[in-house]
Amino acid sequence: MQRAAWAVVLLLSLLPLRGAERPNLLLILADDIGFSDLGCCGGEIQTPNLDSLAANGLRFTQFYNTSRCCPTRASLLTGLYPHQAGVGHMMVDRNYPGYRSNLNRECVTIAEVLRAAGYRTYMCGKWHVTNRDGPDDDNSNWPLQRGFEKFYGTIRGYGNFFDPSSLCRQNRFITPENDADYQPAVFYYTDAISDNAVRFLRQHQQESPGQPFFLYLAYTAAHWPMQALEKDIAKYRGKYDGGYEPVRQARRQRLRQLGLLDSKWDCAPTVGDWDAIKDKAWEARCMEVYAAMIDNMDQGIGRVLAALRRSGQLENTVIFYLNDNGACAEDMGRTRLPEPPADELKPMSADTLQTRIRLPMQTRDGRAVKSGRQVMPGPANSYIAYGRNWANVSNTPFREYKHWVHEGGISTPLIVHWPAGIPAARRGRLEPQVGHIIDLMATCVDLAGATYPRRWNGQPIQPLAGISLAPAFQGNPLKRATPLFWEHESNRAVRDGRWKLVAKAGQPWELYDMRKDRTEMHDLAGKHPRQVRRLASQWDAWAARAQVLPLGAWKASAPDTHAPPPSARP
Repeated sequence: MQRAAWAVVLLLSLLPLRGAERPNLLLILADDIGFSDLGCCGGEIQTPNLDSLAANGLRFTQFYNTSRCCPTRASLLTGLYPHQAGVGHMMVDRNYPGYRSNLNRECVTIAEVLRAAGYRTYMCGKWHVTNRDGPDDDNSNWPLQRGFEKFYGTIRGYGNFFDPSSLCRQNRFITPENDADYQPAVFYYTDAISDNAVRFLRQHQQESPGQPFFLYLAYTAAHWPMQALEKDIAKYRGKYDGGYEPVRQARRQRLRQLGLLDSKWDCAPTVGDWDAIKDKAWEARCMEVYAAMIDNMDQGIGRVLAALRRSGQLENTVIFYLNDNGACAEDMGRTRLPEPPADELKPMSADTLQTRIRLPMQTRDGRAVKSGRQVMPGPANSYIAYGRNWANVSNTPFREYKHWVHEGGISTPLIVHWPAGIPAARRGRLEPQVGHIIDLMATCVDLAGATYPRRWNGQPIQPLAGISLAPAFQGNPLKRATPLFWEHESNRAVRDGRWKLVAKAGQPWELYDMRKDRTEMHDLAGKHPRQVRRLASQWDAWAARAQVLPLGAWKASAPDTHAPPPSARP
């Protein structure tokens, strides 16, 4: 430990010699947003700031996440498959090494590696890689303990946008009312994430102008509940009154115009029947609020970009934008859920923590938070998801949704913007080479000139699973030695070159030629049984070494909290 500390001190002493040469790194992760929601990806939602980053950077057209919130964040932070990092599912410990719901000590985070290399490290937003998320819990896997110097955000994964649960500044739980450092006229969590990111950038210029920084900006937009500011909702009023299919048709057309949808690919069908919807105004309002949530996020990203321009840092800041999974088909709050008893409702004091993330719950001013079709989504006392039919629109042109590992669950736009490092002739281009969220750690290490460790605090560290994407910035080929793999809730897949083998839980393998049919509409498993066997064997071998097995471990019973954890995978 002492030796490692001295090594860091020595490295820091050398940094002024090359600090200016190394880029800043800004990693922006959005939540539960579909492939075609952004303007630069075919959508009608107003995202001018992200569109500008795309127009002046690169868009990776075949980039993948892990299909769910927690696993994606674990992979992003560590450069490993989520099971290797201990977060193969959600925040319930299943008593298997791959499903402990807590980052393990066999991995390091991007922040830990970059901080050791002399970067200042900041985070704003959603953490969601530990099940120890209460004010009195063990915080050894919180941001400050995993490499970040400054943190503003939530330890849990979601909640009310006007009063988020597990809101922290550094290691201290706070509320929107008792946070001395941030008191807007109206608190809205997406704005709070953006505004505190701007605050961190301003502080960085004051405190460490000669050092590069790493900023991880992890939004909860547009995860349910659908809550937004009225000023943002108003921009979309009436826009979705025509229902699902007109929006999908317009998106398909724009996707083809943008070069994101090959004319030879059949689009996944529309799943919703607008004529059968009884509460059309309510249903349209769900999408209006969803669009407003993304719009507000883009506005906040614009403020972050403006801060970088003011400080002269934009030119040499590598900006990554991506989504944690595909659109969400969950129906949370679309039927009536329990409300707190009326006699329990009373305003909360400034210091009273919001403890609930699901109903029954109340607003800070003492109103019941309600769900169901009798409640219009948007305000703080509503709790509603936009549902499968709109998720199908968001995921145009792909099949399936968050949870599944068909393209609709795992495909995300990846925007990369770096004026100092992406040649002018490459800006605005589409990059078709395949990438995965496991590649972001390797890319950041590469760009920072850092060293990924073999050991950390005396503990052996697993080798990186991903590769650097930096060669693609110059138009050079990526050299990936192994296929890419997925498992979530026993949904599983492997991608090797043009071939993708994919299966839903308990169902047979499907095979697709991704050059001819990326929308996965024509299963070739019956025509190419040898290819199926080859890819299935590769998946089995990966699952055995990546702590995925036994298949279905994600739903195993939670362990006795007093029992020692298993030392090795069964």
